[in-house]
Amino acid sequence: MPRLTTSSTLSCATAFAVLLSITACARQPGAISAGPGFEKRLQEALIQAKPGAVIELPAGKHEVDRTLSLTVDNVTIRGQGPDKTILSFRNQRTGSAGISVTSNHFVIEGVAVEDTKGDGIKINGANGATIRRVRAEWTGGPNEKNGSYGFYPVQCQDVLIEDSAVMGASDAGIYVGQSKNIVVRRNRAEQNVAGIEIENSQFADVYQNTATRNAGGILVFNLPDLPVKGGQSTRVFDNNILANNTGNFAPKGNIVAKVPAGTGMIIMSTSHIEIFKNRIRDNQTSSISIISYLSTGNPLNDASYDPYTEAIYVHDNAISASGGAPSGQSAEPLVALLGKPLPAILYDGIVNPKKLKQASLPEESRICLQRNSDATFANYDAANGGKHLDRTLAHYDCALAPLAAVNLPQATQAASGGGQ
Repeated sequence: MPRLTTSSTLSCATAFAVLLSITACARQPGAISAGPGFEKRLQEALIQAKPGAVIELPAGKHEVDRTLSLTVDNVTIRGQGPDKTILSFRNQRTGSAGISVTSNHFVIEGVAVEDTKGDGIKINGANGATIRRVRAEWTGGPNEKNGSYGFYPVQCQDVLIEDSAVMGASDAGIYVGQSKNIVVRRNRAEQNVAGIEIENSQFADVYQNTATRNAGGILVFNLPDLPVKGGQSTRVFDNNILANNTGNFAPKGNIVAKVPAGTGMIIMSTSHIEIFKNRIRDNQTSSISIISYLSTGNPLNDASYDPYTEAIYVHDNAISASGGAPSGQSAEPLVALLGKPLPAILYDGIVNPKKLKQASLPEESRICLQRNSDATFANYDAANGGKHLDRTLAHYDCALAPLAAVNLPQATQAASGGGQ
């Protein structure tokens, strides 16, 4: 038997290590081939993925007839671009969401998700979620039978949605709910009921997006009867909020079904919100509405819920061509009270009576409006049927402390500071 030299021993060891590496790589999901069986191969890759896996999807339009699920942490799904790698759920038979994720540090990029039965991409309970260069679309255009949400992270932390597009959602195109630490930037939301919605969430930056041809452009809400409440501290800045005049096609009973077509922004039942340096024009009902949940007419049975809107700072926005053709049931009494065009900035004037001091809110809780072009304004005193109607902007000429930028671990660029 020949004796092994040190050199030959090392060579064998090296060869063995290479063999192990090749075997391990073979077990790791990688590029998924196109053609028959694509859906099965992709779902198997998602099930068998190890933390750190990158699942590469080929160019082409790939038919998928059931929800794709991921439960493994730290996985990336990567396509060749949202106009090249298309997952079509037009003939979906099983599940409602297109992609359902319940894992941490998830990334999806370079993919389109079309015609899902329900939500396009749903991410539940993740610590770290990134949606980048993704398109979610219902290709038949606005229809109440479309899925509710294009992107739907809920009860998540550290959420980044960037350079993406959503069209046709029957609730909100880009929705982030009951979450914390959020950046939504450089996206396009078009022909949804609501373009972008931040709901019951804390510490969000929404900037450099275009919301156009929706019923409502951008909504910042806090709603009752949800596990996580107390939404606050959202900045909405440097966005284009343009011509959001599509008819509201939400199914009846949804809260967004009450959003009047022609709405640029609605701020409802939340606090510490800063709206600045946006371009808001050609919205036929209003540019910005600041309201309490009590204005909706919906019953309120949640004793832990705060329905009031406080500490809102709207400043340095370019607002024009607003309110010329109001629509929706809620707009009718406003037209009767205020005439046409409706004022660009509408405030229902409903405040928490327990917080009033000499008939005013404390300085830190006020509604402050400054330097918003030549935007007109009305506090239409919803609680008293307009008895104390106030159109005087000077009564709201105040400033609040600027909110801090949101910085995420996975974001490569931090948002610039706010303030005056």
